[in-house]
Amino acid sequence: MKNGVEVRYFAAARAAAGAESATCEPSTLRSILESECISNPALAHVVSQCSFLVDSVAVHDHDIFVENGSVIDVLPRFAGG
Repeated sequence: MKNGVEVRYFAAARAAAGAESATCEPSTLRSILESECISNPALAHVVSQCSFLVDSVAVHDHDIFVENGSVIDVLPRFAGG
């Protein structure tokens, strides 16, 4: 089992984060996102417009607890169709 929670960034979120992914401690989705954005205003701006998958399931409740070994996908708005 993996240690921590993997946060994977895509498209504009990846560019703003300056990395493809990060590893965080298990916590609520809200807390994880806040900790990732605290020192990066550009990432905070992008994340405020993103949708999220936790273990490949769309999540709208940012107060859910994200377990050890889980993966969060940070998905900005995409153009096209």
